Amino acid sequence: MDRQQEYVLRTVEERGVRFIRLWFTDVLGFLKSFAITPQELENAFSEGMHFDGSAIEGFARVQESDMVARPDPNTFALLPWRPDDEPTARMFCDIVLPDGSPFEGDPRWVLRRNLQRATEAGFTFFVAPEMEYFLFAGPQDPTPLDTAGYFDLTPSDEARGLRRRTIEAVEAMGIPVEYSHHEVGPSQHEIDLRYADALMMADSIMTFRLTVKQVAESAGVYATFMPKPLTGEAGSAMHTHQSLFEGDQNAFFDPADEYGLSKVGKGYVAGLLTHAREMAAITNQWVNSYKRLATGYEAPTFVCWGRHNRSALVRVPRAKPGKEQAARIEFRAPDSACNPYLAFAVMLAAGMRGVEEGYELPPEASDNIYEMSPEERRASGLRSLPSSLMSALEEMERSELMAEALGEHVFEWFLRNKREEWQSFRAKVTPYEIERYLPQL
Repeated sequence: MDRQQEYVLRTVEERGVRFIRLWFTDVLGFLKSFAITPQELENAFSEGMHFDGSAIEGFARVQESDMVARPDPNTFALLPWRPDDEPTARMFCDIVLPDGSPFEGDPRWVLRRNLQRATEAGFTFFVAPEMEYFLFAGPQDPTPLDTAGYFDLTPSDEARGLRRRTIEAVEAMGIPVEYSHHEVGPSQHEIDLRYADALMMADSIMTFRLTVKQVAESAGVYATFMPKPLTGEAGSAMHTHQSLFEGDQNAFFDPADEYGLSKVGKGYVAGLLTHAREMAAITNQWVNSYKRLATGYEAPTFVCWGRHNRSALVRVPRAKPGKEQAARIEFRAPDSACNPYLAFAVMLAAGMRGVEEGYELPPEASDNIYEMSPEERRASGLRSLPSSLMSALEEMERSELMAEALGEHVFEWFLRNKREEWQSFRAKVTPYEIERYLPQL
């Protein structure tokens, strides 16, 4: 038994923990959980906990349903919203087969595998997401709690207190927060998580989303990460800041370059741009995601990069003097409802392909792309992101890189599941159609 496992066992005993919840996600990124008692914890570390995987989306068929959840002791944390007289902890799990081999349908394993490839090339992958979400009156009542806007602060800002309590709960679980503020939309908020390695951050995002919802529910309101819940308002993004490190050195930084970007950094950005359309179905996986990726509201719709242009898909902030280790790029396509394990995996795979094959970085897009005419966009060679989930799936299906990054199991299941979602959407008569067509036709 390693030291971290011993620490968990000791903490459970000293804190009187009653239950330990074992967490993992299905392929779509929904959190799954079951609880064990302290008496089962040592056995969970040594042998794992068996469960039926056939009931989990994207896991296994009935005839191959046996799965084993192996808790990762490095993810141990107490749940701050549980009552003091019933302390409860959680750990994320790696899902393996009964013979101990990794289960290819486990999103955590998909990310681990891509991180290992980067490690073999000499790199460590760090990310920092900007998590945006809305607070509404209820799950069926998208009435905003305020009419405030970007960075607004008012004495009656009820949600300000909820943001503070959310940050306190998140940090109590060992997840550091960089800053928070009111976002552009009414009752829209942003909390930015501090840089961490990608696997730790994916776990943190799953924890963060649940914590936001728990704190909101305790206040009698509803939190949602739906990408575009309100017509005519900004959607909720997960702008993802990224960097590669070689040992202690930021591999993206070059002080001699006019953009401050090294050859590695330029190749990485070029990889994201080259494969952006192929990975859109993963970074923006819902029908509703493409309502956000529409012209306006600073959501990217075109495949380009820039330093100061917030309509660009990739932004390259200039490293501050003395802060060169913080050199990074910002990928602005993902929304906060994606599966973070898969999203980080495909972003890393795309960037690393650009690094390894020496992709050339195209010219910077310095103009506001939204103000360009269609003719100007065509003349500049601008490609657009997919405009619907179905077109994103078509791009993904043709992608050798996505198949390789995700693995055959996740790649095929994801495509099949999302095609079903698209067909269900196509068959649904929407309120828009009733309002527009019924009085006229």
